[in-house]
Amino acid sequence: MTGSLERVHASVVLWSTPGRPFVLGLCGAQGSGKSTLSVALKQRLEGEGAKVALISLDDLYLAPQDRPVAIHPLFATRGVPGTHDVALGVQVFDDLIAGRETALPRFDKASDSPFAREVWPVVTAPDVIIFEGWCVGAQSQFDGELSAAVNALERDEDPDGVWRRHVKAQLDGPYRDLFRRIDRLVLLAAPGFEVVQSWRTQQEHDLSRMLENEGRSGRKVMADAEIARFIQHYERLTRYILREMPGRADLTLHLDADRGLL
Repeated sequence: MTGSLERVHASVVLWSTPGRPFVLGLCGAQGSGKSTLSVALKQRLEGEGAKVALISLDDLYLAPQDRPVAIHPLFATRGVPGTHDVALGVQVFDDLIAGRETALPRFDKASDSPFAREVWPVVTAPDVIIFEGWCVGAQSQFDGELSAAVNALERDEDPDGVWRRHVKAQLDGPYRDLFRRIDRLVLLAAPGFEVVQSWRTQQEHDLSRMLENEGRSGRKVMADAEIARFIQHYERLTRYILREMPGRADLTLHLDADRGLL
């Protein structure tokens, strides 16, 4: 991660503009290390005297009862565009950019629900806003690319393409509005989607250990077989990001299977 941190840190110093908050978008597949990198970058910048707000797209997830399952049952699973509170995200960014006191949303993956607002950290007038997430800055595919299923989940559970077309509509509408607040976009590019399952499995094992250390071992974490199905929700857009985003990201860091820089 050290090499990635140095590259991104140098870029932020170069790109940021004194006098207004600088918004860095950091995109990377599940398990690519974007959260770890974001925390390290925040600590580095704060050590240099900057005030930093860190927002994860994951912290904007809707509670299960608020997800658009009436449109398609696959939206019961958090992850894809359509399962986030985009309106909340827009409000948070606009408040931060305007210098207002802002509570930053936090989501508890173990309970699959947002944390109570009383525990959300409060930030005022940051110099840098780091916005990280697996599809931060993503654009939608062309309509013609949606017809063929990319995996068994799409073939068997979305045969008419209703789910994937709604994801596209979300990217073309509210998510585009959210992402336009990003000043510069960095992509942590996995070597291919094939490594994502092993990365995501490691994430879940880490979550299990964390919960055990916190005395919350009874909370639900996914078994390896559940992860294999879970990541199929992300496959289409992850593959498209890896193909499309390097051509327009402000900085692309190509990773190997061990998350080292190529």
